[in-house]
Amino acid sequence: MIPRRLGRTTLALELSDQTPSLYLDLEAREDRLKLSEPALFLKQFEDRLVILDEVHRVPELFPALRGLIDQGRRKGLRTGRYLLLGSASMDLLRQSGESLAGRITHVDLGPLDVLELHSSNEDSTRLWVRGGFPDSYLASDDRGSFGWRKDFIRSYLERELPLLGPRIPTETLERLWIMLAHNQGGLLNASRLATSLMVSAQTAARYIDLLSDLLLVRRLPPYHANAGKRIVKSPKVYVRDSGIVHALLGIADFNALSGHPVVGLSWEGFVIENLLAAAPPFTIASFYRTAAGAEIDLVLEVPGHGIWAIDIKRGVSARPEKGFHNACLDLRPARRVAVNSGTGRYRISEDVEAAGLFELASELAGL
Repeated sequence: MIPRRLGRTTLALELSDQTPSLYLDLEAREDRLKLSEPALFLKQFEDRLVILDEVHRVPELFPALRGLIDQGRRKGLRTGRYLLLGSASMDLLRQSGESLAGRITHVDLGPLDVLELHSSNEDSTRLWVRGGFPDSYLASDDRGSFGWRKDFIRSYLERELPLLGPRIPTETLERLWIMLAHNQGGLLNASRLATSLMVSAQTAARYIDLLSDLLLVRRLPPYHANAGKRIVKSPKVYVRDSGIVHALLGIADFNALSGHPVVGLSWEGFVIENLLAAAPPFTIASFYRTAAGAEIDLVLEVPGHGIWAIDIKRGVSARPEKGFHNACLDLRPARRVAVNSGTGRYRISEDVEAAGLFELASELAGL
């Protein structure tokens, strides 16, 4: 099953252009009616790839799919029969796990990233400002991109979220989303958010859980290995798509972003999302911060390659500060990299390398 994430709506499969397929859009009433007897209808297409888009709208489909998959296995039909596209509702994922355990692979589809652009630093800046939704990034101008994102936020809150779980006040969730954008990259304080929203801390935490489950928000956990230090224990919270951050804050273009207080942390979140999209499977991401001021923006535990300490700076020639070096003395990472908004790579010191986002993402993707 493919939980639809922040923008990519297609999946590259190892199929030839001539692979026969059937596409059903389950937002369309006529396609939903075709599945009123799903086993009877889908059994006719055993020789095709069946693409079921917006599958979260027909959750009762999963038991029928389980039977069809098992019947096909007895005939030697193993993988690549169904491609399910839909929102990452936890209720939906739970249903799919119960009904299709051992018969399904989940793939999170992220936004467009710098490696997919294969182009100039200018395009990376546009990706940062507009975010990774294809329609936002590819808009003819900044005004059109900004309008698309504002419309997306409104429609998602009013139309999509009510389909994915218990009724949540739209206005409350919108205020929370905006508050998280204002606090981009800040430590999670559910009690403070709850006070501002006039709800309980448990309710605020539940709302954040929902946004996280829908892959709209990332909670970056603290790194806890060094028990001898007074380490910050709260996670940091990021709105995952930078374009959505800017739309929530009313930032329409690069000029407005450059003078806004969120600019540095917006860049930090953008870098983190791109690096995690490129990182090898099973990479563990966290941050490190102590009460004494030692800090690493992103700690990657890369399988087979040790710990990477990553400092994130927006400037082209910015260097890590004392807190980064002190944190590295605590963690003793295998790699120390300062990611900046330029291109190329060079040595800052004997043990610290500076690299552009594209270069470091390319290295991670190649591991």
